[in-house]
Amino acid sequence: MKTSRILLLLGIATLMATFFALDLQHYLTLDNLKAQQTGIAYYRQTHPVLAMVMYAALYIAVTALSLPGATILTLAGGAVFGLLWGTLIVSFASSIGATLAFLAARFLLRDWVKSRFIVRLKAIDDGVDRDGALYLFTLRLVPVFPFFMINLAMGLTPIKVRTFYWVSQVGMLAGTVVYVNAGTQLAKIDSLSGILPPAVLGSFALLGVFPLGAKKMLEFIQQRKVYARWPKPDRFDNNLLVIGAGSGGLVSAYIAGAVKAKVTLIEKDKMGGDCLNTGCVPSKALIRSAKLLSHIKRAPEFGIAKAEAEFDFAAVMERVQQVIKTVAPHDSVERYTELGVEVIEGSAKIVSPWAVEVTTAEGVKTLTSRAIVIAAGARPFVPPIPGLEDIEYLTSDNIWNLRELPKRLLVLGGGPIGCELTQTFARLGSQVTQVEMAPRLMLREDAEVSDIVQARFQAEGVAVNVNHTAKEFIVENGEHILLAEHDGQIVRIPFDKVLIAIGRAANVQGYGVEKLGIALSPRKTLETNAFQETNYPNIFAVGDVAGPYQFTHTAAHQAWYAAVNALFGHFKKFRTDYSVIPWSTFTEPEVARVGLNEQDAQTQGIAYEVSTYGIADLDRAIADGEAHGFVKVLTVPGKDKILGVTIVGEHAGDLIAEFVLAMKHGIGLNKILGTIHIYPTLAEANKYVAGVWKRNHAPTVLLEWLGRYHAWRRKV
Repeated sequence: MKTSRILLLLGIATLMATFFALDLQHYLTLDNLKAQQTGIAYYRQTHPVLAMVMYAALYIAVTALSLPGATILTLAGGAVFGLLWGTLIVSFASSIGATLAFLAARFLLRDWVKSRFIVRLKAIDDGVDRDGALYLFTLRLVPVFPFFMINLAMGLTPIKVRTFYWVSQVGMLAGTVVYVNAGTQLAKIDSLSGILPPAVLGSFALLGVFPLGAKKMLEFIQQRKVYARWPKPDRFDNNLLVIGAGSGGLVSAYIAGAVKAKVTLIEKDKMGGDCLNTGCVPSKALIRSAKLLSHIKRAPEFGIAKAEAEFDFAAVMERVQQVIKTVAPHDSVERYTELGVEVIEGSAKIVSPWAVEVTTAEGVKTLTSRAIVIAAGARPFVPPIPGLEDIEYLTSDNIWNLRELPKRLLVLGGGPIGCELTQTFARLGSQVTQVEMAPRLMLREDAEVSDIVQARFQAEGVAVNVNHTAKEFIVENGEHILLAEHDGQIVRIPFDKVLIAIGRAANVQGYGVEKLGIALSPRKTLETNAFQETNYPNIFAVGDVAGPYQFTHTAAHQAWYAAVNALFGHFKKFRTDYSVIPWSTFTEPEVARVGLNEQDAQTQGIAYEVSTYGIADLDRAIADGEAHGFVKVLTVPGKDKILGVTIVGEHAGDLIAEFVLAMKHGIGLNKILGTIHIYPTLAEANKYVAGVWKRNHAPTVLLEWLGRYHAWRRKV
């Protein structure tokens, strides 16, 4: 704990101890106030300003330290200063004192609580961000809740200080008036319980609940308002209609079919979406071929004096297509038809919240549905760089059409797609230059991860140019050249083919979104709430078109929530759970992560400890010639609770699964350490990093005593 926190804690503890040690609470009782009323009133008459200042200071101190007696002081305010001045002084003093208590709780405890309960606290923080002022107002209006507890509890949330202050002042005003007014009739009060009879308490409770109720009613009205101009069908053709047959659309349709709902799936292009046809499947097939070539080049490392490989790039690309064809039946029209899904190959256009116009080779027809799931996916983002439109550039969509290996390939982008294809084409024999405007590759990962990947790329002949910003594409004497800015200078980079891999843009046009006025997020995706609903409660969005993650597995994850909420939301809705999201970049070495890494934790101000195991020491990795990389685990300080894991090395994307399971179900490193892992496997790295944590938290004092005990036993 920081010195400033220790000093503040000691100061508060000293003041509170003094208060109780000197029995000062004896003076803050109803009987004592009534007995001293005449003397206090006389002092107020003779020293009016000083009396106000002393009273306000005392009130602030009692409230700030959460000491008993605030109620008595409020009565005293009415008895001594009258209704108007008493209310004014108490209102400001109580709000200032409450804010000081709030700030003390935030300063002393917020980081500690946040570091230990990050997952649970996130849901609370999100709720406070949305409705914090309303919740606080409700709590202030209902005197059932002790105000000092509210002050301390709100200090653990991200509510803004100024919001806490003004809501507290307004929310406590009604109760303040009641108590100050009671103080003006102090002689008639026999007990504190009679000040707020049940009827008054009930009125305050209703008043407190009113803002939240009004908010919910306003949301209901706003939701219904979006439907005002659309006639609702008397009956529906479908329970669920899904637009897009990528991962999100397929899972949504599958779930609806499994629960015997009438569901129609519409796809205008190929079943399986980007993942099957232009993304995950083809890229991994190509990576596998390139990896084989890289291993052949490493033959001497494995005791093989010489090994060579001849290959035809066109044949390699044909293998990629064959892999796609082999996987395709998993996502085929036939399979989903057997599952009870009506599949239509055509273009969809939403024409009302309940109707979709479908254009097929046979014509145009309109289908109605109670709910719609949009899973329209995304496309490669092409930046507006001058001259690019004059070049036949490649993207992750059309690179699979290549049948001639580019001699000089320029890759624009240092994210996952750019890095995977950079290394792959370099291994296939292209002279690859990678250009990234950021200071390092794979910017979302920790710097040490980027360094390892970049070093491997450079060792394999890739020219990695970070801190280079693409400015213009030109053609000189038939040669393509990129003009890039680096350190204030223009760098010329010649190339034969260029791959644009700097991100993906959601498909939010061309199927009726504009006509309906479906809201977009600042990221230009379809804006959804916690239940995957758009601003039309019966229209849902999942996958790349919705974000925030652009992974096949997160699209499938969102699809479950969208389908269940669409079909059964009138009974119960489920919030999409983003607490444990893993991902992997399939370079060599592979990079896999779940939860926080160090740069995320530091940015969010989350305390953590690091346990790292170097895979270079792992027996199986040594035997396989893959003794490189590491497993890095972030944990709650002093505990084995996992906050996040990064793995760099062979099969990292497979090894991360154990930690995904552990985080999802609250399993700590101690239990991973106590689990048998087969020897010799790469998975032992997960156990060994748990062992690193255990050694770092060994009970040193106990071990010293055990050493003495064993020494004594040797002498006996």
